[in-house]
Amino acid sequence: MNAKHFPTVLGILLITAIMLLLMGRDVICSCGYIGLWHGNPNSSGNSQHIADFYTFSHIIHGFIFYWAMGTFGKQVTKGKRFIIALLIEVVWELLENSNMMIDRYRTATISLSYYGDSIVNSMSDIFAFIIGYRLAGKFPVWLTVTLAIGMELIVGYLIRDNLFL
Repeated sequence: MNAKHFPTVLGILLITAIMLLLMGRDVICSCGYIGLWHGNPNSSGNSQHIADFYTFSHIIHGFIFYWAMGTFGKQVTKGKRFIIALLIEVVWELLENSNMMIDRYRTATISLSYYGDSIVNSMSDIFAFIIGYRLAGKFPVWLTVTLAIGMELIVGYLIRDNLFL
């Protein structure tokens, strides 16, 4: 991605935030403040602040989507591949915060107090994806695979949940 893609990326992020607002998501945690880290996945503050244990799965999305976009080869520019990957991540985030998915999550887990991510958390998840995508473009494959496995193992151990569970 280069500077000429910045307006497109900014537009995608703005439209995503507006869509989340129209879907009824809170801008910030109903607790009234924005925390940098929230480490209790079983509390009402989960997915409401800037980062939490699920932030790591969005970094891994960045790794995976970078590798997947590489299959387009040179016929699609790096910038366009990034935009495509970003759009997929945004759709993921919007689906994840749809009433249907929230109701399914609440039914399948003990988190009856979960009513979707705050917009701050959703935007942070998307930025985590961007960080993962950029890192995958800079690091050798073995390192990103090692990081992904490490993040999954640590998060899985600490909260008994991760991208692959």
